[in-house]
Amino acid sequence: MKLYQSVGPNPRVVLFFLAEKGIELNREFVDIRAGDNRTPEWLARNPRGSMPVLELDDGRMISESTAICEYLEELYPDTPLIGATAEARAATRSALRYIDFGVVGPMTNGFRSAEGLPMFQDRMLCVPEAAAGNKSYAQDGLVRADRMLAESEYLAGDALTLADIVLFCWSEFGAMVGQPTPDSLTNLSRWRTRVAARPAATASADPQIGVVA
Repeated sequence: MKLYQSVGPNPRVVLFFLAEKGIELNREFVDIRAGDNRTPEWLARNPRGSMPVLELDDGRMISESTAICEYLEELYPDTPLIGATAEARAATRSALRYIDFGVVGPMTNGFRSAEGLPMFQDRMLCVPEAAAGNKSYAQDGLVRADRMLAESEYLAGDALTLADIVLFCWSEFGAMVGQPTPDSLTNLSRWRTRVAARPAATASADPQIGVVA
């Protein structure tokens, strides 16, 4: 298998996941700033043009970071990050769905339609007049995540899961693009300190480290 990697929070999610599970894959860096994922050659392989992408040994492609992590979890069940039982998996997926809809989606659209507009306006639909509203939705999502963390150390219980990885990568991204987590969210602040101290947080910070073309 081969992982096509780039800058951005979604690619970082997969790198964090790989590091936590101790999985090593061949990797190739794709420069999305230069539009390398929008060339006819690339789109012939992955019509969505999204990153990251996992290429299987038979040439098939799996896109979307969550789908890639779900696939790898099935192949490498040790150190479960989605859950070792049906109940644990349900808890992880419930938290993950909330983070995707409450934080990731609106934060993405807020960025693409504001700070990221020069890069994205010719690649996909951007709605600048909706940027501020989307950013407000994302901030509200962080407030709700803070409430979730009042009940447990991590989003789905007492152990780190994919839901935490997604929220961490996206909240770190938000801090870089004008959507920081408010200091008043103390549960999130304590949670971030715990997650940031994990070796996988450091290992996933630079998408070009360890790349094998």
